[in-house]
Parts: sequence; structure tokens; C-alpha cells
Amino acid sequence: MTLKDMLFAVSLFPYLGFLYFLTRSPETPRLALIGFYLLLLFVAVTIPAGIYAQVELGESLANVDWLHGSAEFFLTLSNLVVVLGFREALKQRMESADSTAPTDES
Repeated sequence: MTLKDMLFAVSLFPYLGFLYFLTRSPETPRLALIGFYLLLLFVAVTIPAGIYAQVELGESLANVDWLHGSAEFFLTLSNLVVVLGFREALKQRMESADSTAPTDES
């Protein structure tokens, strides 16, 4: 196992802690939280894809375009869901602020 692989494995623990605290926060937009969990799906897809590329094809994942692109799709999906979740929360907060703002009707 290389240093890069060890750092990747160890980096999962802080991310799991991040998810734990984010999940417990009532302020976290639900859709954004789903997006952050989808990042785990990206990791779960990337690891076997990388192993397959190395063992069966004798290449690193980055050198097998169809496999790398397929794995990266899950990263794109998770990013998109996070952005949409925060966008929706911001939109709701702005609408809420507009509805409670005092009006000048004199």
C-alpha cells in the first residue's frame, strides 16, 4: 500500500465525522446533505474501478477514460445535488426574509 493509498483511507474518517455532525444539525438543507452522502457513493465506485483498472487492464484509473469518466460521474452528481440543496435553502431563506420585512404603506 502506497502513502497515497494510506492517506486516502485515513481521510475517510474526518469526512465521516463531518457527515455525522452535519446530519445532526437542523440547519443543514436536506438535499445538500444527500449530496454529501452521495460523495461516499463516488468513493465506493472509484475504489473498485481503480482496482479493476490496475488488475485487469494494467493501467491506473486515470488512464482508462471510459472507466474514469463513469466513476467521475458520481462526483459530478454529488456536487450538483449539494449545490441544488444549498440553492434551495438560500431561496427559501430569502423568501422568508421578504415575507417578514416591514412594508412602507404610508
